[in-house]
Amino acid sequence: QVQLVESGGGLVEPGGSLRLSCVASNTLDDYAVIWFRQAPGKERERVLCITAHDRKTFYADSEKGRFTISRDNAKNTVYLQMNDLRPEDTGVYYCAAKKTANYYCSAVFSFDFWGQGTQVTVSS
Repeated sequence: QVQLVESGGGLVEPGGSLRLSCVASNTLDDYAVIWFRQAPGKERERVLCITAHDRKTFYADSEKGRFTISRDNAKNTVYLQMNDLRPEDTGVYYCAAKKTANYYCSAVFSFDFWGQGTQVTVSS
């Protein structure tokens, strides 16, 4: 069992930056970790995923060049660095984990462990 806790959300003006953290209760060495976003009134969507092999997958072109995902296995933590934030980035951001040896994240992955989410609001 893995417990995940997100932090780092908040209110930021357009063009600003935030770094979200997803801290696990135990090692994430063998896990793929993904960040999801759920905007108000919309379905949850995939944002970025990173595998145990440090391979990263984007799910939307709008995040390329602005968002990066990284992991620090020594700290059992995965980060989502978000730059040049836009109002449409607003939502609750969740991290989730899946134990897998896959080299890349798959669109058909179902994730076994979830955090409680952290709110990101981009507004002037």
